[in-house]
Amino acid sequence: MAKTIAVIGAGLGGLSAAVRLAHKGYRVRLFERNSTVGGKMNIRLAGGYRFDTGPSLLTMPFVVDELFASSGFRREDFFEVLPIDPICRYFYPDGTVLDTHADTERMMQALAVISPRDADAYKQFLKYAQRIYDTTAEVFLFTPIHEWKELLRARYLPTLFGLRHIDALRTVHRSVSSFFSDPRIVQLFDRYATYNGSDPFRAPATLNIIPYVEYGLGGYYIRGGMYRLVDALVEIAVRLGVEIYTNAAVERILHNNGRATGVLTDGQPIAADAVICNADVVVAHSELLDIPQRAEKLRALEPSISGMVFLWGVQKSHAGLAHHNIIFSSDYRREFTQIFDQHAAPDDPTIYISITAKTDPDHAPPGCENWFVLVNMPYLAQGQDWATIVATMRATVLAKLQQNGLDIEEHIAQEEVFTPEDFFSLYGSNRGSIYGISSNSRMTAFKRPSNRSRDIAGLFFAGGSTHPGGGVPLVLLSGSMAADMANTYCTL
Repeated sequence: MAKTIAVIGAGLGGLSAAVRLAHKGYRVRLFERNSTVGGKMNIRLAGGYRFDTGPSLLTMPFVVDELFASSGFRREDFFEVLPIDPICRYFYPDGTVLDTHADTERMMQALAVISPRDADAYKQFLKYAQRIYDTTAEVFLFTPIHEWKELLRARYLPTLFGLRHIDALRTVHRSVSSFFSDPRIVQLFDRYATYNGSDPFRAPATLNIIPYVEYGLGGYYIRGGMYRLVDALVEIAVRLGVEIYTNAAVERILHNNGRATGVLTDGQPIAADAVICNADVVVAHSELLDIPQRAEKLRALEPSISGMVFLWGVQKSHAGLAHHNIIFSSDYRREFTQIFDQHAAPDDPTIYISITAKTDPDHAPPGCENWFVLVNMPYLAQGQDWATIVATMRATVLAKLQQNGLDIEEHIAQEEVFTPEDFFSLYGSNRGSIYGISSNSRMTAFKRPSNRSRDIAGLFFAGGSTHPGGGVPLVLLSGSMAADMANTYCTL
C-alpha cells in the first residue's frame, strides 16, 4: 500500500512537492485553506479585466521545464514561455526613461544614453554577477544547503572553496556603486535587492546574483498569464492522483515521539507518513506546532518587506508604458529607511506597474489596460492604520502617475486593493511580509530556514519563506527539495 504524504498549502511550493511525490507513487493529500489554489500566485477576474495578483515575471524557466519533465510531462504541452523585451521600462524623477534588455549590446546602448562610462562598466558588472551565480547556484539554489552531509560530496567542494568570491562583506549598494557612477544606474541595480524583500543599503552584495539571473539568463512571461503555471500544475497533480482539498485549513501538525504523524483539519486527524508544510515557516511554528524555543528564534528574524497592490482596470491605453514599468522614488535610501526603520509607508514610493494586456490584449476590454500596481510597504507593526494608509497611498500614487503624464484617476473602472494585512489573512505570511525573512545583514542572508525540521522527523518545509527563497523558480525548487527529502525519509 502506498505511503501517504500530507501537504499543507497549495502555493507553488506545495504544488511542486505534490506532483513530484505523486509521480513517485505516494498517496498525496493537499490541503489549502483558501477556496483557490496558487497561494500568492493567484488571479482576479472582474468587468472584463484579468489580473495576476502575484509574481509577474518568470526567470530561470528551465526550472519549470525540469519540474514538468521529472513528473512525466512536457511544459510545452501546457503553455508557452515568452521572452519579454524590454524586460522593464524605468522612469526617473528627472524625466529620464530607460528600457532594459537581456541582450548585452542593446543594454549597453541604452545605458550609454545616460552615461557612456557606466555603459562600458556594465559588461564588468554582469561578469562579476555571473561569477557570484556560478559560485553559488549549485549550492545555494539547487541543493538543500543545510544538509551538510550532502554538501561534503566531492562535486560541491569546488563551490565551497570558492565562497570567497560571493562578495558577502559589502552591501548591494556599495558593490553596485563601485561599478557605476551615475545615481540613476546605481538605483536601477540597487533595486534587485527588493526581489529578495531586502534593503539594498544593508543586504549583502551576494544578492547581485539577481541581476545576472534577469539579464544573463533572461526575463520571461507565460502566454495567457502567470496563473497558467498554477492551472498546469493542478492539472498534472490531478492526473497523477493528488487529492486536493480547498477551504481546508490545517489547524495543527500532528507528531508523536518526535515524528510527524499527520495533520488536523476541521477537527479531524488525517494520518500521514510525512508532512510537507508550504505555510510560512515562522507562522507554522507559532500556530501549527508546539515548539516554543524554535518559534521564538524564528520570530526574532526580521521579516522582508511587504507591499500594497492596486488592481486597476483602466479605460484608456498608454503607448508610453511597457509590459513591466518602474517609476522610481527621488530618494531611495529614505524609502527603505521609512519602510524598515520607521515601519511606515514611504512618502515618495517607487511604483511598479505590470500590464499583461500589453502582451495578452484579451486581458482587458478593447482600448483598456489591466494595471497591477505595487508599492513597497513595511511589514505589520504596532501603530499602523491601514485604512488611512491605503487612502494616503492611493492619492500619492495617482498624483505621482499624473506627474509622469499618466492621468488615470477618472478612467479607473475596476479596483481592488491588497495590504500587508491581506497578505497575512489570505496567505498566513509572517507579519504580512511577501518574501519570508529579509536579508538585511550578512548573517540573516544565510539564515533562511531549512527545508527539513530539526525538531520533528518527517516534517519538511517548502515555499518562499524557506530555502532557497522567494520568486517562482526558487519556490518550485524548495518544493522539489522538500519532496526529495520526504521520499528519502519514507524509504529509509
